[in-house]
Amino acid sequence: MNKKSFDWQGLQRFFPYLLKYKKENITAMFLGIIAGLTSVYMTYLIGQSVDQMVGENAVDFTGLYRILGLFTGVVLVTIISQWLIQRLGNRVAYLAVADLRKEAYQQLNQLPLRYYDQTSHGNIVSRFTNDMDNVSVAVSAIFNQLFSGVSVVLLALFMMVYMSIPLTLVVLVSTPIIFLVSWIVANASQNDFRQQQMIVGEVSGFITEMVGNQKVVKAFQQEDVNQAKFEAINQELYVRGQKAQFSSSLTNPLSRFVDHLAYVAVGFTGAYLIFSGSQLVTIGVVSSFTIYSTQFSKPFIEISGITTQIQTALAGLTRTFDLMDQEPESTDETGKELSHVQGEIRFEDVDFAYDPKRPLIENFTFTAHPGESIAIVGKTGAGKSTLVNLLMRFYDVDSGRITIDGTDIREMKRDDLRQQFGMVLQDTWLFDASLRENLMYGNAEATDDDIYQALKKAYMYDFVMRLPQKLDTLIGQQGIKISDGQRQLLTIARTMISNPTMLILDEATSSVDTLTEKNIQSAFLEMMKGRTSFVIAHRLSTIQSADKILVMEAGHIIEQGTHEELLANKGAYYQLHHAQFEQ
Repeated sequence: MNKKSFDWQGLQRFFPYLLKYKKENITAMFLGIIAGLTSVYMTYLIGQSVDQMVGENAVDFTGLYRILGLFTGVVLVTIISQWLIQRLGNRVAYLAVADLRKEAYQQLNQLPLRYYDQTSHGNIVSRFTNDMDNVSVAVSAIFNQLFSGVSVVLLALFMMVYMSIPLTLVVLVSTPIIFLVSWIVANASQNDFRQQQMIVGEVSGFITEMVGNQKVVKAFQQEDVNQAKFEAINQELYVRGQKAQFSSSLTNPLSRFVDHLAYVAVGFTGAYLIFSGSQLVTIGVVSSFTIYSTQFSKPFIEISGITTQIQTALAGLTRTFDLMDQEPESTDETGKELSHVQGEIRFEDVDFAYDPKRPLIENFTFTAHPGESIAIVGKTGAGKSTLVNLLMRFYDVDSGRITIDGTDIREMKRDDLRQQFGMVLQDTWLFDASLRENLMYGNAEATDDDIYQALKKAYMYDFVMRLPQKLDTLIGQQGIKISDGQRQLLTIARTMISNPTMLILDEATSSVDTLTEKNIQSAFLEMMKGRTSFVIAHRLSTIQSADKILVMEAGHIIEQGTHEELLANKGAYYQLHHAQFEQ
């Protein structure tokens, strides 16, 4: 597709969202016809009044008052119908965009984790806010002019043909020129609008990242550096936006200039016909015709006046449908459901790489027997967290397979698979809501007693009981602020409440103090009894009681055994242990 042309495909794909609201569209069409009829009839009344005032002492005040009365009534009908069309237009525009936003969010939930890892989160958010808001504004503006505009064009054309074919031809010659001017300018500037919306997404992504990590920015005194980066992106947006807006803004004045030339041509042609003795053209006809010609071209002129909004909306639709065209995770509706899980997990000759050019996991083979606790240690980048991504099917293996109780996890339903695991990650996540809502996130049927028991095991019971509203206390931006350690303890309690079949603990106590960590270890040990568990830890003191310890390096298992066995071997694990505990 030519990058300088309109993305008509995006516009065509959006039409079904608008046509869904048939009642509103039909009503608006009916009101548009009324508005068009009244508008054209007003012009007819003006022509009648002019003809009645031509000549000395020829004014018919009785007829003039009648015309003025009709004119007032017609104006009121036009105003009311246009107001109703505007209300309907806003309703259809925002409902249609709401449907599009809903479907886009459903698509977002179906995309693989790879998409989130490779796409700026702020850029994704920008598609749901800036891009779709621009679409609703443009649709509302077009809708307000569409039905009445079409009616006016058709009725005005009929009246012009009825009144004078020569004058009609003068008007019709100018109309294609208006179309041509609008098309050339808009076509040339559309790529600038695409680039403008892409940069808006970059700005949104940059701000989202910097605001979310403002502590790090201030800690490393990077305010000036970030300010410079932001100004560079903002300047790029200014240059591209100015170019797009300037090009598009030429459409309306150029269209009006062509229209005014047609207006003058109608006047000269009408005067020539009158002075030539034509009986078909009168001063009233010329007066009405100039207004009819204006009404005929007005919808085209008004559309050219919102060309900028239309082009911005088209660029937004392109970005939105680009999101919706992303390949979702493979369907697993026919996948097997897990029942009576024993917890035997096998990695059989597994290969995986985030980037095909940089292999990470190669020929990985390992078996975790039911109820075993498996600790995974190794240097940063060894592939520890990648095993979790593969086990949860956030990513699928490139070759080999992973099985649970002998069944390949790719043959299972993802939701059913993930429901079997309880996860506590180093990066904690609690949303802006009450404590109860956060703690019940993995188990909607949990009772308050279940919650309090988990809080006791996670050493957060006393903290919660001191809060004025206890479990109903709001946390987050609109509620109380809690420390990183408290957040992590709450996520541990949330996992306990979900009562999973198997566990994954990825640096689960990295943000808590040593004494609390020691106490929580006993709670973890209790929770891990009878459950196959994977524990990723840098603090070797937390995994000494594991049934088996895997030492990984560059995606391979270089050692495995119990804590005592590995120390006796004096290999890689011994060196890690020595580095942490020996001077």
